[in-house]
Amino acid sequence: MTTTGSPMPLGKALDGARFSRLHRKFWLLAALGIMLDGFDFFIIGVANPLIAQEFDATAWQTGLVSSAAIVGAIFGAAFLGPLGDKLGRRRIFHYDLVMFAVFSIGCMVAWDLWSLIGFRFLLGIAIGLDYPIAASYLAEILPAKNRGRWLVSAFALQAVGMLLGALVGVVVLLVLPDVSSWRWMLGFGVIPALIIVWLRRSTPESPRWLAQNGQEAQACEIASALAARPVVVTPADTARREEQAPGIKALVQPQLFAKGMRRRTVFTAVPWFLMDIATYGVGIFTPTLLAAFALTGANSTFLADDIAATEGTAVLDIFLVLGFITAILTVERLGRIRLQIVGFAAMAIGLVVLGTAAMLPGGGDDHLWLVFLGFALFNFFMNAGPNATTYALPAEVFPSEVRAAGHGFAAGAAKLGAAIGVFFFPIVLKDIGEGPLLFGLAVTCLVALAITAALRIEPRGRSLDDLAG
Repeated sequence: MTTTGSPMPLGKALDGARFSRLHRKFWLLAALGIMLDGFDFFIIGVANPLIAQEFDATAWQTGLVSSAAIVGAIFGAAFLGPLGDKLGRRRIFHYDLVMFAVFSIGCMVAWDLWSLIGFRFLLGIAIGLDYPIAASYLAEILPAKNRGRWLVSAFALQAVGMLLGALVGVVVLLVLPDVSSWRWMLGFGVIPALIIVWLRRSTPESPRWLAQNGQEAQACEIASALAARPVVVTPADTARREEQAPGIKALVQPQLFAKGMRRRTVFTAVPWFLMDIATYGVGIFTPTLLAAFALTGANSTFLADDIAATEGTAVLDIFLVLGFITAILTVERLGRIRLQIVGFAAMAIGLVVLGTAAMLPGGGDDHLWLVFLGFALFNFFMNAGPNATTYALPAEVFPSEVRAAGHGFAAGAAKLGAAIGVFFFPIVLKDIGEGPLLFGLAVTCLVALAITAALRIEPRGRSLDDLAG
């Protein structure tokens, strides 16, 4: 790319650059990993009833299968994510999805329930590790003007992964209507993972990370290509507002809880934690809820029930896509905070509607329109609001030297919430029923709303240097 004009400071040039074809290419290479999280999110919900049937799993064992990858993601994001600050974003890109491919094969050939849980845990480490690395990389190369829109667009690929999971789940069930077909569902993930690994081979390192780590010439070369003008590295580009702990201590960053960082850490981590309790609990068990509510008949077979619930879930997932589209179109105009607050409020309303449908005489089977409305509200506003904004905010509000650590901690907290939701959902569902459980999840959304409003940091239209100050 031809560069013209007088040299400009690296950070300022990146923030003020016009969005180019090169930005789009690097955005896609970084964002594709999020698609695999969406795929795994959906496909394990379809596979769960089949796994439980084949291994005669109890409710708590089903919860372990569902939550194993999410627990692994906690370690991948929170404890290994800081390696992206220490070793660079690009290097980690070369490892995490190779791990995903290897352990997808492991899940496919698992010989018992415990080996499956072990492989699911290792698979989750790869998923969790990609979160902070991809988000940090994108925040550091995207222009300030549309940074939020493209961060949200990256996370929107999660919905593409869910749709891919829906397609794979339905096709496998129709072509191979057998209890063991879950193996092909989980093993399919190796195909997109290896394609993304091959595509990522040409991804350059983040120029902001290079500038802060003594590789100024390479930083200028990459930044000049992105900004289409000469750039220079200034003291502002190399300054570290927070020093990393040396050696292995870099895996746990105490500065995230220092005086100047505590608000950012709580603001980004706690609402995401609370949201994922509801998001993963409802999302992974949507086929189970639909089966309990309305979509299966009293005399139907087990496999017919699973196919019907999977097809119904796929229809409702259209609202996930519509929600992401809305977030992409409005995030720069309305801001991250407004979308997050409105989204949490509407998610709570959707959960109350679902809980009410479950507790009315006749249950969900006699109130299909309420079931549809509740799921539609929850899915649409989840992705139009907090499911998009909680991913973008940590990448924007933390300074570069702890950006992967900050995003990793927030994502790890989110996955902890997801693990709680997924593990306890089938157990609590069995003990207290659909209605009380859904009302309880609505309360978690309202608490997340209150924390967002109290600690708000709005990045819309602000440079990364300004946000870091």
